[in-house]
Amino acid sequence: MSKTEKTEKKILGKSARAGLLVVVIAIVTLEATSIIQYVYSQRGIKEEASQRAQSELQGATNKIMDIVNQAEGAVVNSMWVAEWCLENPDSLMRVPQRVVELNPVVVGSTIAMVPGYSKKYPLYSPYATRNMKTGKIETRSLATESYDYPSQEWFIQPIARGEGYWSEPYFDEGGGDMLMTTFSMPVKDLNGKVAAILTADISLEWLADLMEHTKPYPNSYSTVTSRSGLLMMCTDTTKYTTTDTTDGSVLCYSAPVVHTDWTLSIVIPEDDLFAGMRRVGMVVKILQILGIVMIIVILRLIAKNQMKYKKLNTQKELIQNELRIAHDIQMSLIPKTFPAFPKRTDLDIAACIVPAKEVGGDLYDFYIRDEKLFFCIGDVSGKGVPAALVMTVTQSLFRAISSREYGPAKIVSAMNDSMAEKNENSMFVTFFCGVLDLVTGQLRYCNAGHNPALRVSGSESMVVTGSTVSRLPMESNIPLGLDTGFSFKEQEIFLDYEDTLFLYTDGVTEAENAAFELFGEERLVATLGTKRNAQGQIDATRAAVNSFVGDAPQNDDITVLVIHYLATPVKQERHLILHNDIQQIPQLADFMETIAEEKNLNQSLCMSLNLALEEAVTNVILYAYPDGADGLVDIEAVLREHSLEFIISDSGVPFDPTTVPDADTTLSADERAIGGLGIHLVRQIMDEVRYQRLNDKNQLTLIKNI
Repeated sequence: MSKTEKTEKKILGKSARAGLLVVVIAIVTLEATSIIQYVYSQRGIKEEASQRAQSELQGATNKIMDIVNQAEGAVVNSMWVAEWCLENPDSLMRVPQRVVELNPVVVGSTIAMVPGYSKKYPLYSPYATRNMKTGKIETRSLATESYDYPSQEWFIQPIARGEGYWSEPYFDEGGGDMLMTTFSMPVKDLNGKVAAILTADISLEWLADLMEHTKPYPNSYSTVTSRSGLLMMCTDTTKYTTTDTTDGSVLCYSAPVVHTDWTLSIVIPEDDLFAGMRRVGMVVKILQILGIVMIIVILRLIAKNQMKYKKLNTQKELIQNELRIAHDIQMSLIPKTFPAFPKRTDLDIAACIVPAKEVGGDLYDFYIRDEKLFFCIGDVSGKGVPAALVMTVTQSLFRAISSREYGPAKIVSAMNDSMAEKNENSMFVTFFCGVLDLVTGQLRYCNAGHNPALRVSGSESMVVTGSTVSRLPMESNIPLGLDTGFSFKEQEIFLDYEDTLFLYTDGVTEAENAAFELFGEERLVATLGTKRNAQGQIDATRAAVNSFVGDAPQNDDITVLVIHYLATPVKQERHLILHNDIQQIPQLADFMETIAEEKNLNQSLCMSLNLALEEAVTNVILYAYPDGADGLVDIEAVLREHSLEFIISDSGVPFDPTTVPDADTTLSADERAIGGLGIHLVRQIMDEVRYQRLNDKNQLTLIKNI
C-alpha cells in the first residue's frame, strides 16, 4: 500500500468517525426533539380539550339556566295572583292552572296551603299538570294520605329558608308521575305570614337529550349530579358510576349550575385525545429513521466530494437570493402606492419603510372602511427573518380583526391575545392603532408601547408663526404578545382642518452618527415645524436623518407614516339629553321635527325616524339603569348631506342590542318568543345599526340615508 493510499485511508477513517459522531448527535437530537414535541403537543391537546369541554359545558349550562329561569319566572310572576287568592281559597285552583298554561316549560304546579292556615281547608293543595300526550291541563289534589305533601322537600325547604328553593330531583309518584325537579316559593299573606307554597315542576326527560348532545369527542360522555352528590344522569350506561380519573386514563371537566346546585361533567378518554397524535408519532419515528439513513448517505458523499466549497458558495448565493425574494414579498404586503386615495380630497397620506437589512420587523398599514381611516404602525422586537415573520402575522391580524371591529382598543386586545397565546420565542411588537372618522375628525387610538405619535397643527392661527408640533396624550399599555388578557386603554381627540399626524418607529429617533450620538426627538420636532404635505414631511425627515448620520451604518429599520387631514370636520348640529324617565319620551317628537324641518324631510319619513328613536331610547330607559337609579340618555344627531346619524349614549350596564335576533314575524303572537320586536323595527327603518362600548358607555349608532 502506497503512502498516498495510507493517507487517503486515514482521512477516510477520520471522516467515518466524524460522520458516526454526527449520526449519534443527530439521533439524540431527533429523539429529544420528538420528546419535546410530544410533551408540548400533549399539553396543547389537553388545553384544547379543556376549552372544548368548557365551551360545551357552558352551552349546556346556558340551556339549563334558560329552563330554570323560565320556571322561576313563572312562579315569581304568579305570586301576586296567589297572594290575592288567599282571601278566597276556592279560587286557588286557578293559580297553578295559570302557571302551567302560560309557561310551556312547566309541566306541573301546585299551591299547597300550610296545614291549619285555612279553617275551611286544613289541608289543601290543588295541582295542575300538562298531559304530555294530549297537551291538555289536568287538575287534581295532592292533599291525600298517600302523597302527604307537608312532608315533601319542596314544601319544607322554602318555609325553612324563607325564599325560593330548587328541590332535589325525584320521581313524583301521585303528582306529575315523572322524574322532575321543583322550584317552590313561600306565599305570604298581608301580615307577612307564610300561608302557602307555590311551585313549578319541570320534567328532567329533556336533560338526557341535552347531555347526549354535549359530546366534544366520539367516546366522551356526560354526567349530571345533584347537590347531594346523587348521579342523576350519565350518557354512557356502562359507566353509570362515579368516574375515577386518578389513573390518568380519562380527563374530567365540570361546571356548576347556579340556583339548582347541580354539577355537569364531561369525561374524555385520553385514547380519544391522543390517538391521532400517536399515529403521527409513529410516522415521525419512521421519518426519523429515514432521516438518519439519509444523513449517513449524505455524510458519505460529503467525505468524498471535492467540490464542497463550490457548493457552499452556491448555497450562500441561494440564501441571498431567497432573502431578496423575502424582502420583495414583505414590501408587497404593505401599501406603497402614493397618493393612496387619489380621488379623495379630504386626506393626504404617505409612508415609507427603510429596512436596515434585507428583511425587517417594522410595519405600517392603512385602509378606509365606512368613511373611517383604519391605520397602524409597529416595530417587532429582534431583527432578520424571525422579526419579518412576526411582522407579517401582525399585519395580517390587524387586517382581519379591524375588518369587523371599530374600536382601536378592541382591535389591539384581540391581536395581543392571539399573538401572546403561543409566543414561545417571547417576541413582542410595539404597536400604534388608530381609527380616524374622516367626516367628523374624531381620532380614536390605542398605543401599545410604541413611540408617541406627533401632531402637527395646521390651524389658521398658526399661518404666521408656523405649525405647532406636540405629542399625542398616551396611556401606558404593554406591547403586543407579552401577556393575554391585558386591558388596553383607548383615547380620543378631534383633528382640525390641515392637522397632520406623524407616526414613526424608534429607528428615526435612535439613528446614530459616527460619534454614537442619537438623532433624537428634538431634531425630529424641529424638522416637522415647517408646514408641508405628507410626502414633504417624509422627505424632510429622511433628509435630516441622512444628514445627521452621515456614513455611519444604519442599525435599525426606519419607518414613517404621515396622515394629513384636509377635511372640515362636521359638527354635531342637534343634541338632546333625557333622564331615564319614560315620561320624557314625547320630547323626541319635537327633537325629530326640528331635524325634519332642517333637512326638509317628508312627514312619513319623519314619523318613521321618530318611531325608531322612540324604540331605541325606550329600551335604554327601561333596561340600562337599575330600578330606581337616576341616569341620562344622550342623543346626538349628525346632519350630513345625504344621511342622518343618531348616536344614543348612556352610562348603564353593558348591553349590545344588535346581538338580539330579529323576532319571527311569521309566527302568531302566542307562538312568538318575547322580545326582539323593537330592534327588528329599528333595523327595518334604519340603513345601518351598530353598537360599541366606549369609555364605560353604551353607544348605539343609527344611520339613515336620505
